[in-house]
Amino acid sequence: MNSILKAGFAIGVLCAIWQVIMALTGWITNPSLMNLFYLVILIEIVVLIWGLKQCAAGNTYGQQVLAGTAMSVLAGVFLFAFSLLLTMVLFPNLINEMKTVQTQVLKDAGRSEAEISVALNLQTPLIQALQGLIGTVVTGLLASLIIAIFMRKKGGMQSS
Repeated sequence: MNSILKAGFAIGVLCAIWQVIMALTGWITNPSLMNLFYLVILIEIVVLIWGLKQCAAGNTYGQQVLAGTAMSVLAGVFLFAFSLLLTMVLFPNLINEMKTVQTQVLKDAGRSEAEISVALNLQTPLIQALQGLIGTVVTGLLASLIIAIFMRKKGGMQSS
């Protein structure tokens, strides 16, 4: 299996495991712990570094960025499907629990009923999955733009 597939699959599986941990422990619905979810960003970046090291030899900067983005697209598609499975099958009440917490957080922040209603309408399994897909791809592109610079310096690769 080539490095793009391996890294993309690793990002997807590791982030999916973290999502399950967040759901099982209830951290995703705990206002003081719910931001731990964003460790998925660190997971993605660490695996991208590993994956881009694997395919650095002989690749230009652009090829490295493209490889990292491809890894993230693969992971994002996997996570899109997994997110739907998580919120519709494995934990079917999770979205409603998240809405309850978000309602209280927004009320505590002084948001109006109209603002709260708009925010809650954006919490559906499909929208959550789409946000995960977009976040994974954008994070991967931005991280790859930076990581590829360091891969080139460390590898002593020629300029494109």
